[in-house]
Amino acid sequence: MARLLLLLMAVNVFGQIPVKVVVVAMFERGEDTGDQPGEFQFWVEREHLDKVFEMPGAYHRPRMNDKGVLGTVTGVGTAKAAASIMALGMDRRFDLSKAYWVIAGIGGGDPQDVSLGSAVWAEHVIDGDLGYEIDAREIPKEWPTGMVPLRKAVPYEQPLRPELEGEAYTLNKGLVDWAYALTKDVHLEDSEKLRTLRARFVGFPNAQRPPFVTEGDTLSSSTFWHGELMDKWANDWVKYYTRGTGNYMISAMEDTGTMQALTFLGKAGLVDPQRVLVLRTVSNFDRQAPGTTASESLKTMTFGAYSAYMPALEAAYKTGSVVVHYLTEHWEEVKNAPPGS
Repeated sequence: MARLLLLLMAVNVFGQIPVKVVVVAMFERGEDTGDQPGEFQFWVEREHLDKVFEMPGAYHRPRMNDKGVLGTVTGVGTAKAAASIMALGMDRRFDLSKAYWVIAGIGGGDPQDVSLGSAVWAEHVIDGDLGYEIDAREIPKEWPTGMVPLRKAVPYEQPLRPELEGEAYTLNKGLVDWAYALTKDVHLEDSEKLRTLRARFVGFPNAQRPPFVTEGDTLSSSTFWHGELMDKWANDWVKYYTRGTGNYMISAMEDTGTMQALTFLGKAGLVDPQRVLVLRTVSNFDRQAPGTTASESLKTMTFGAYSAYMPALEAAYKTGSVVVHYLTEHWEEVKNAPPGS
């Protein structure tokens, strides 16, 4: 308690609490501690985020420890994420000008690239909602998908518009590469259950590997999509918006909302968008295993019954905390310029 009081006393000249790292989770089940965990609970319990701040304008009350780590929960979906991050960023109790942001949550992984329980540091965050859509039963025969980019007439029409409207965000590659290098050898727990589950994905070598840390790209959509054809769309959609350089590896539901809010807050000089990291860990595959249908596979995941739920939560904390601890323990080295710059 004494250390927390010292933290609150260590305010800047404007009376604000300086924040070193913001950990962003997207959902919590029940209470923040002591029950079945969501994405936030391990951070609260293990990082001792004991100081609670009332914030009626956001989805969830943020919490902080005496080391300068502030944690928050956005709520599910891009709309809640954008609103919650904006509320936090505009709260003048906190000085977030030099804060690093570690967005750490679970998602559906592409078995071409990752296995259950793996962790992905994203360089690109692509939006899967902005665009046009034709019902699958009315797609022209020559079209690969019914999804059409905003302001275009056919799927993947070239050239890509120079001025996008939130369809794509590119993170600081130097910082992302640094985070990956720091964590690439983190040991993520394997189990007999995971080995059994991934054995079904015959013909997908990466899906059959033990959990590992990698770099890739994430597609953010408030619609929980699933299936082989949707997985192909996700890969093509990410390639389109990254001009062929990106590699979709994992789905999410909030990250473009968070990135949009941080972009606006950056323009206001309240945060530094070059200090943002997105970490997603694989709680389930985004498509069915060979020999099953998409609907059968989706049915097993209703009500959040993901095949690697707990391993993914552990992987998010275990991988993300390495970065959080480095940043707080080496603050004098990193406070003025991001690592990897």
